[in-house]
Parts: sequence; C-alpha cells; structure tokens
Amino acid sequence: MRASTYFIRYWQLYALLVLPLIYFAIFKYGPMYGIQIAFKEFNFFQGIHGSEWIGFDAFREVFQNQEFYKTLRNTLMLNFLDLLVSFPAPLFLAIMLYELKSKAFRKVSQTILYVPHFISWVIIGGIVYQVFGTQSGMINNMITALGFDAVPFLTEKTHWLFTYLATGVWQSAGWGTILYLAALTGINGELFEAADMDGANRLQRIWYITLPSLKTTIVTLLIINLGHIMTIGFERPYVIGNLAVRDYSDVLSTFVYRVGMESGQYTLATVVGLFQAVVGLIFVLGANYASKKLADESIL
Repeated sequence: MRASTYFIRYWQLYALLVLPLIYFAIFKYGPMYGIQIAFKEFNFFQGIHGSEWIGFDAFREVFQNQEFYKTLRNTLMLNFLDLLVSFPAPLFLAIMLYELKSKAFRKVSQTILYVPHFISWVIIGGIVYQVFGTQSGMINNMITALGFDAVPFLTEKTHWLFTYLATGVWQSAGWGTILYLAALTGINGELFEAADMDGANRLQRIWYITLPSLKTTIVTLLIINLGHIMTIGFERPYVIGNLAVRDYSDVLSTFVYRVGMESGQYTLATVVGLFQAVVGLIFVLGANYASKKLADESIL
C-alpha cells in the first residue's frame, strides 16, 4: 500500500497528532532558539539577536563556580535517591492493587492514591510544615506530649532528606501506577489459571508471570527516569527546603533561579540549563544502549 493511500485511509489517526505536534513545536522546539544566549553577553534591551557573542566564556565562569558544583552534587544525590525510592513504589502499588479481589475497594484505593498528584507543591509544602514542623508540627506535638524530644524533620539535613523522599513517594506513587496497571490488564488470564492448576501460590505467580510481563514497561520507564537524573523540579526543593538544610536542598533549579531571576545573569542560567540537557541526553542514550545489550530491551 502506497503511503498516500495509507494516509487517506487513516487520516483520522494522523489528525490526532496535530495538537501534540503543535505543542512540541511551540513549547519544546521554539524555545531552543534561546540556547544561543549561552554564547552571548545577553542584554535584555538589545535582545537575543543584538547581544554580543562571547563564545564559551560563560561556560568557563560557571564551571569555575564552586556553588555550581555543590548544587550539581545535590541534584544528582536527590535524583538518585528518588530513583531508588520512588521508582519501585508505583510498581509495588500496581501489583498490590491488581491482586485485590474487591473491585470496589480497588477503585476507591486508586482514587485516594491519585489525589496527591493533583495537589500543588505549594499546598504540599504547607502540609509538610503542618505535619513535620519542629515547633508546631502534628507529629512532633504528639512526640513531645509523650515526653520525648522533638525530631528535627525539616531543620536537620539527614532527617530532611528522609522527609523529602517520603513526600515525593506520597505525591507521585499513585499516579505512577497507571502505566503499570494498564500493562497488567494486558496479561493473558490463562497464564494465571495455568499457574493455579500447577499449584503456584500468589508470590510465585507474581514472580514468574506478573513481573516478566512488565519487563518492557519497567525498562522503558527506567530509561526515561535516567534521562531526568540531571533535571530536578524547582517547586519541591524550594518549598520544602530552608536555610538550615541548604547544603542538601540547594539544587540546579534553585541555582538557576537565583542566578537568572534574582541576579539577572541570564547567560549563566542558560549555560546551566544547556549543560543539564546535554548530560540528560547522554544518560538516556547510555541507559538505552546498556539496556539493549544486557536485557535486549530499548526505546530506540
């Protein structure tokens, strides 16, 4: 079948691509024009085109900045720990929900788990301070009422780190189960029936049927998550962080905010953003190559 004939026959499918393509063109590819700011002494009044070229001078300035390396370390640390803790959580939740016999209870549980994803990080930050605050937090009020010392969940670096990770799991795990549940519904039910006839228990069904069936989904999501190992959202560390834990909470996104928005050094901020994008691309390609060689699974 010729390409033109195929297009005419299935034009509705191609029409569905129009809005996503427009979105990517405007919000993903359009802003790439601003990458050249990293190589110019950007002047707000002269604009991108009128600003003077400075080559790689801004890159040298950023890479000589000790504050940049501290935020880079924190970004990698928080993202790596987030990957260890938050990545498997949706998988476990999806399997547990899938194994529930009561459909009504499963639907109610899914709805409750999805809700945190739709709450703004500003609101979540307020909840975190109300629950984990040292002086007036609900948990510490209970601890001190029992005669114990208050736990510095938000003012001591190690405790803050555990609070940060736990909050991330609570906010994202429920929403992350959607893809796994979609993959689970595609498993042939006859496999489970055959396993039951062979005397397999629930854990054995999960280990030998459920997890292997999810391998492609797990690998794909892992590669995508590795691609974001250098990027970190601004809201979460900014809202939950404070001066007492700045050695851990100060990350590349907050560094870009201080340098770009507060100090007006747009060139340096663009350099950091470009650095994150390039390293993220390297991580994606490297993870995809390793996955293809070791597990024969890849997204490219």
